[in-house]
Amino acid sequence: MIDDRDRKLLALLQEDAELPVNDMAERVALSVSACWRRIRRLTSDGYILRRVAILDRRKMQVPTTMYVTIRTSDHSSNWLENFRAAVADVPEIVETYRLTGNIDYLLKVILPDVEHWDIIYKRLVSRVNFFDVSSYISMEEVKSTGQIPTNFV
Repeated sequence: MIDDRDRKLLALLQEDAELPVNDMAERVALSVSACWRRIRRLTSDGYILRRVAILDRRKMQVPTTMYVTIRTSDHSSNWLENFRAAVADVPEIVETYRLTGNIDYLLKVILPDVEHWDIIYKRLVSRVNFFDVSSYISMEEVKSTGQIPTNFV
């Protein structure tokens, strides 16, 4: 079980994983060594899965976001295995979700421009049969923190 200091440490790490341990320790009222031990425990207990760098999408020349909805008429395990392999092979597909309701899957795709979607679309349909594929271009990113709430544990 984690406590309020652990939750605060997790929130701080989500904001900036490169924040020096002595700064984090000061913010949660712990010694540096106690703070470091807590971070190691949170990692070994699986609360912290990994630390990553968030890149500037414009500098990386992939400013366009598309959301793609997919419906299938085939819900077999073979179809799902082929679909998972197909999306895993496309680095521009950064998130994939299986949904309830009338849409089976939702993809988040990061692209250099809208025209690049056609290349990805052709790669997917050459490997997997779909009933319907619809795409939506994001016009503006209103909120994207990547952070999850820490107050439910």
